[in-house]
Amino acid sequence: MPYSYSEEVYGQARTTAYNWVMQNVLPQQAGLTVGTVVYRYEAIKNIDDDMVVYVQNENASGDGYIFREKDDWSGIPGNKIYKVIGVGDIPIEAWGDGSIQIEGTGSIQDPSVVYSYRYDPCFDPQSDPSCPDYKIPYDPNLIPVVEFKDPLQDQYIQEEIAKQAKIDEEEAYERKMRIKKIGINLEKMLGGINSKAMDDQASAQETALFAMNYIPTNYLGTLNGGVYADSVTLVDGNIPNNKKARKAVFAQQLLHEQMVEAQYD
Repeated sequence: MPYSYSEEVYGQARTTAYNWVMQNVLPQQAGLTVGTVVYRYEAIKNIDDDMVVYVQNENASGDGYIFREKDDWSGIPGNKIYKVIGVGDIPIEAWGDGSIQIEGTGSIQDPSVVYSYRYDPCFDPQSDPSCPDYKIPYDPNLIPVVEFKDPLQDQYIQEEIAKQAKIDEEEAYERKMRIKKIGINLEKMLGGINSKAMDDQASAQETALFAMNYIPTNYLGTLNGGVYADSVTLVDGNIPNNKKARKAVFAQQLLHEQMVEAQYD
């Protein structure tokens, strides 16, 4: 429910356990008090059996119990019970662990215990600045004024900055010279390689040009060749005279002379 810090807060806390820790049940709020305990359960028993049930809370501030209610079921049948017990605003600090205790023969089921409480949010005015009686825990006039000093203006810092700047400048220069040296060496290496490649290329072009201009094309071609084995066999190492060939040569010579003489007739 909404509230202002000038109002008290009311609420209820419930448990359905047989044993419970109050710190897990009640809000841990300063100034909280419990005014009423409401409980219910169902007793399970035979009519002839004796049974007593205690709903109770230990006294966290001393011995015994801060709250203890007795239900005597002896000689009566089991039944459901519902009770509202006023306890008169007992502070939260006094409420110890709670339990439902059974003496005799029987059991209970479906237990429920409800604590009705209230508290003032400003029970401790210093818990929140919005409380009416809240007091500033210090004197604002006593807060020391600290003059801001730019650390970058400190002489030692300035010297360190200058020293670092000089180191950075030297490293940049050395890096620049290393890169330049690498470039020169690379240029020399590539220059030597390129010169040799250019000389080889020029020589190859000159040879190709000479071949195109002075060597017949068929000399540059490839002829299908092979190996021809000798088939002539000389008997006794002498080549006999070819009489038929001699007659053919003589006839050709005679014909040639006749043709020459015919030109002058």
